[in-house]
Amino acid sequence: MAGGVIDSFQGDYRWLSNFEPCEVAFEGILYPSTEHAYQAAKTLDRTTRAAIASMSSPGKAKRAGAAVKSRPDWPLVKLQIMEDILRQKFQQVRFRKLLLSTGDMEIIEGNTWGDTFWGVCGGVGENHLGRIIMKLRGEWMEGLTA
Repeated sequence: MAGGVIDSFQGDYRWLSNFEPCEVAFEGILYPSTEHAYQAAKTLDRTTRAAIASMSSPGKAKRAGAAVKSRPDWPLVKLQIMEDILRQKFQQVRFRKLLLSTGDMEIIEGNTWGDTFWGVCGGVGENHLGRIIMKLRGEWMEGLTA
């Protein structure tokens, strides 16, 4: 698909969401979604990480992650951790095929909950999540043409 914009991770593009079921590992613990893994990575406490891994939904994991005391280096490492977790997701055949099928479409994590760091809300935002996903797609597309 050439050009165009994916402006939310809903409907046909729900699979882009960190809430989409997708097993990923982070520092020796297996998580049922990238959201679970990202939220658990906020803390260095392995017991808390395991508890987040066992939560029944990404929403519960997100709420738990919001309540933990973040590790001291969190502002410095959170972008790389998200990229590492997403790289695992999109290395899986199903997700990689879907991602490559987006061609050169711009990917924007549009939201209504005010997240202007990872996404765009009301036309404002840094869209780090979309930018990481497009970076990974670009790397795999280069690999196909190399």
